[in-house]
Amino acid sequence: MGEEKKEGQTRFEEFRVAGGEILNKVKEIIHQGNVRRIILKDEEGRTFMEIPLTVGVIGTIVAPVMAAVGAIAALVSNLTIIVEKTGD
Repeated sequence: MGEEKKEGQTRFEEFRVAGGEILNKVKEIIHQGNVRRIILKDEEGRTFMEIPLTVGVIGTIVAPVMAAVGAIAALVSNLTIIVEKTGD
């Protein structure tokens, strides 16, 4: 599924997804918890969006973030989702 890298207490996972799967994958990642940041990159490695997630803000930003991710998914066919997670 994803590729995992570790740096100290922070872990990074990468997922390559097609346009139609992007929104569902981001929702799944947010609901997993212990996610610090989500980065969406195109096939050339350019960053489309960085989504910082903290425990206190998750409830207030989910709807606008999902709308933005949905718009991005409509523009690109493939993306790499990089997930920065806190320690276990």
